[in-house]
Amino acid sequence: MKIIVHNIRSLYNVGAFFRNADAFGVSHIYLSGYTATPPRLEISKTALGADETISWSKHEDVLELIDELKAENERVYAFESDPSFVHLDQVKPDHDAVLIFGNEPDGLATDILDRASERVYIPMRGEKTSLNVSVASGIALYAMSL
Repeated sequence: MKIIVHNIRSLYNVGAFFRNADAFGVSHIYLSGYTATPPRLEISKTALGADETISWSKHEDVLELIDELKAENERVYAFESDPSFVHLDQVKPDHDAVLIFGNEPDGLATDILDRASERVYIPMRGEKTSLNVSVASGIALYAMSL
């Protein structure tokens, strides 16, 4: 599995993505848009060293990146807080997957969602309609690695 971390402002969330990636065997993290890159103290503090062991690369143009990955027969799963999307418990990839997560206030732009192979929603049972993005990535990675 691989992940795209797009336009994430919080360096602590970026570090948590690295730590989640390590926990679930992610082979590569694509940092895109204005997402910060290591080395940064705040990233390292949360990543607990995973920022030094997980393969990563920086990409300014996320749409170009998605097109490149899809040209390599990768399936890109866009996570968003829209209950009309496919529920996470219904997604069972039979091959490597690329999961993309966007920033918390705005989520993923329509052009990104349109490029994705699948749009996925993590069902929520409470009154809140979304999770912290790094928490959502941990849940998604766990569920899709079963």
